[in-house]
Amino acid sequence: MLKLDKIVFNLFLFWYGCGIILVGFDILPPFLEWANAFFLILCGVLATFYFIRTFGKTLGTSISIFIFIMSMAAESLGVHYGWIFGQYNYSGDFGYKIAEVPIGIGFAWVMVVAVTHVLSAQFLKKMNDSLLKWFAYSLIGALIAVLIDLIIDPVAYLVKGYWGWEGDSFYYQVPLQNFSGWFFVSFFFHVLLYPVYIRISPQSQERFLFWKHRMVALFGMVMGFFIFLGILDQLWFAVTITGIPTYAFLYAYRKSIKNFELSSSEKVIV
Repeated sequence: MLKLDKIVFNLFLFWYGCGIILVGFDILPPFLEWANAFFLILCGVLATFYFIRTFGKTLGTSISIFIFIMSMAAESLGVHYGWIFGQYNYSGDFGYKIAEVPIGIGFAWVMVVAVTHVLSAQFLKKMNDSLLKWFAYSLIGALIAVLIDLIIDPVAYLVKGYWGWEGDSFYYQVPLQNFSGWFFVSFFFHVLLYPVYIRISPQSQERFLFWKHRMVALFGMVMGFFIFLGILDQLWFAVTITGIPTYAFLYAYRKSIKNFELSSSEKVIV
């Protein structure tokens, strides 16, 4: 039943391992420049699998497409007008672009929303459904999204040159508007996702749990990848302020699963 799911995830693990070596040690050959875009697309594909296994094929696919389109639109406003995230532009290392935004970025946003959704929902699992929980879920999800960008942006901008900023700030020359933009865009997605999440039961508990746990693993791997690159390039402040919370979130998730859900109905499926 999980054969296809495992094949897709194992493909990502293989590509991730290659990326750690090739990108981490800056030995990516020119003919593999497309690998950066493919990595982001793979992340989005994994997240789409999670949404489909959670909400069903039609709704899950629709959610992924909605996140992709809206995030691409938001990114385009930044590239062309400096709105939401600030003024910036992407290099040519991310493949095909729509409105000057690489499609890989849209896939990356699908991943960001999926992993932050899983973490936020898990941390608030024992809280009764209410407007307060709705707000808390959206707030936590948005803050974790900002945490992700706090390590991605310094590495991608200063070290790898994947995009360029026209503004400046004390935080590795990344405009602070970028982080507020990440917060509000992520908050927007979580506000819309919460009412759907609390009303839908997964069709297959086995597949749902498989992808739920792997979304957290994906969060850890993406953060670990960029933290590793940050260490190699001595971005100690970024490594510290993102590495400690990342470990705390992963530990809290594992502890939550162990204490409240490691029963006969929910185990980490490998």
